[in-house]
Amino acid sequence: MSTPTDTETPPRGHTVLDIRNLTVSLPRGADRAFAIEDVSLTVGAGEIVCIVGESGSGKSVTAFTVMGLNDPNALKPVQGQVLLEGQDLFAQSRADLRRLRGEKMAMIFQEPMTALNPVMKVGDQILEMLEIHTDYSSREQKIRVLRAMQDVNLPDHEKLYHSYPHQLSGGQRQRIMIAMALALDPSLLIADEPTTALDVTTQAQILDLIKGIQRSHGTGVLFITHDFGVVAEIADRVVVMQRGRVVEQGPCADIIQRPKHPYTQMLVGSVPSMVPGHRAEIDENDPALSAGGLNKIYRDHSLFSRGREVHAAKDVNLVVHRRETLGVVGESGSGKSTVARCIVRLIDPTSGEVLISGENIATLGETALRRHRRDIQIVFQDPYRSLNPRRTVGQSICEGPMNFGLSHDEAVARARDLMQVVGLRPDSLERFPHQFSGGQRQRICIARALAMQPKVLIADEAVSALDVSVQAQVLDLLDGIRHRFDLAMLFITHDLRVAAQICDRIMVMQNGEVVEQGKTSDVYADPQHAYTRSLLAAAPGRDAAFFSSN
Repeated sequence: MSTPTDTETPPRGHTVLDIRNLTVSLPRGADRAFAIEDVSLTVGAGEIVCIVGESGSGKSVTAFTVMGLNDPNALKPVQGQVLLEGQDLFAQSRADLRRLRGEKMAMIFQEPMTALNPVMKVGDQILEMLEIHTDYSSREQKIRVLRAMQDVNLPDHEKLYHSYPHQLSGGQRQRIMIAMALALDPSLLIADEPTTALDVTTQAQILDLIKGIQRSHGTGVLFITHDFGVVAEIADRVVVMQRGRVVEQGPCADIIQRPKHPYTQMLVGSVPSMVPGHRAEIDENDPALSAGGLNKIYRDHSLFSRGREVHAAKDVNLVVHRRETLGVVGESGSGKSTVARCIVRLIDPTSGEVLISGENIATLGETALRRHRRDIQIVFQDPYRSLNPRRTVGQSICEGPMNFGLSHDEAVARARDLMQVVGLRPDSLERFPHQFSGGQRQRICIARALAMQPKVLIADEAVSALDVSVQAQVLDLLDGIRHRFDLAMLFITHDLRVAAQICDRIMVMQNGEVVEQGKTSDVYADPQHAYTRSLLAAAPGRDAAFFSSN
């Protein structure tokens, strides 16, 4: 087994975590023998170490092995040691390991909604940690819980104590997870993609919070991410993993600005710049999609909230021309996806009009609307949930055209052509969704949308869950098919780097309203609205010099 290259020792503090030549096996029949192989890394007190790499690189397996959370029947450590402040975790009994989780080490997961108990108040979930691990009185436990919630900057924390997870925003739920992890002041905090699903301003707040905790508590932080913007923002040192091996590690500035390994160079080179590229001029006399005075009001008719209204979209006006990409950006709850769903008529707008090639589809009944369904297609964020797991990808691609009168043979021929367009083998049409990677599944969803030969394509956070290199490939694909098929594209994203690279024009939404729009290069260079300026300022790693050159 090879040893890691370009290794560095922690620059400060005593060593909190020491992973030595760790190898974890995979079940027989997997695509490789080991999930991780010969991994060595350290985390010092008061230090943030980022592990980066694509899906399947072994980042999460490494973290879960440290915490003892892997399925022992599937992922077995077969070599190496994991030392937590000198204690060999593999030598601990199950009871001792359970005690160490919480007291000495804690973990923040990617999706707090799945990590929190949905039928238990969030304050009680933090309290449970203290009940298990301490002998504090009930009063002392409550005081410590409220202090932990205050430490993570939760507003009105005494009220939130009695809230359920579904009553909180994504950022608030993630803060609850951090408060739970820090309740016992552990020496090691492991954060597994904790900001991936968050909008840019909430992400910035969570990153600032983690940096503040690291400084004030002297906590060692092992931070797992695929976002080099986040790495540039918070990391002291970086560990790069590829297919289960550490290929490079060292100080953050060295890894980002002077990467040595080809894989690291590829990852860094795939990060989109915040500087918009040159975009061709658009024929503004050829609109494919327009919306005028678009409103969507949600009314709550439940027993305790009768009459409550949420104005999710307020008098939205937009135009997208053929071969143009209009980006819609804003935080969660800004109304981006509501506008998209109104346009594609997955939900009915409360008022306003939606014109496809001049015809208003906003008020059409389902029978009249059906003939327009092929004109506007949507690609969602999660391709795995978008595809029927029991149908082959060929059946999924062919279904729409066949419903509109295309013969089976013609639909299959079209599907084979489109698989080549999206960079996949035509002979893989008989495979099922689970037999493809995440990036490949998203390509299949794009092929399925194109099979309808639409005039308008909506991409709703279509690349936000993808690795940076796969993301770059899908963005290039979307940009290419826009020209090849004369498409108008509505591109919804919270990632301002992505928007800079693919959008001709940008539309900024806040609280259901459009607060600014214009050419992407103009808006990024001289934002007029304070909200737009705050979004741009919050982009992680915005000031890192290397991003401007990619």
